[in-house]
Amino acid sequence: MARIPLDPPRTRLYRLAEWYARRTYGVMPDPLAAMGHHPRVLLADARFETSLAKWNRLDPTLKALAVMASAVEIGCSWCVDFGYWISTQDGVDPAKLRAVPRWRDSDVFTDLERQVMAYAEAATATPPTVSDEMVDGLRERLDDAELVELTMMIAVENVRSRFNSALGLTSQGFRDRCEVPAS
Repeated sequence: MARIPLDPPRTRLYRLAEWYARRTYGVMPDPLAAMGHHPRVLLADARFETSLAKWNRLDPTLKALAVMASAVEIGCSWCVDFGYWISTQDGVDPAKLRAVPRWRDSDVFTDLERQVMAYAEAATATPPTVSDEMVDGLRERLDDAELVELTMMIAVENVRSRFNSALGLTSQGFRDRCEVPAS
């Protein structure tokens, strides 16, 4: 159960965000409803997420796997569910997304995808456990811009997952559609 009411004041900004979200996602995502209590936070998040959507240096599958691995590591069911749904719409193989919680034991991933998920887990750890060897291995396969985008997407997912988890936001039914097991 959410730790904050999900019925914030219906400001003009909130109504606009709600209209856009329902049109885009079919529902008002709970994180946006929570942010509606602080219009400047809601506006900053909307601007930031709009900007993130335009980043395209990193392969979409690598990006999705890194984001999903971070969400699984933190334990954010909302992020896992929504991340699966949005990533499959972007063309990422659903079998890979379903296997993220048990990626070490799955045979659906390439070596690079495994490196990316290991890096995502290490960057998500508190404190981070990223090693020079880990980064060197990624730099053999990714250019500097791709590595920076990968790292930032992991950091962004940490913000999302920690925000949602701290406020008790859980799946809105995406789990029923996506079949991703909880970690």
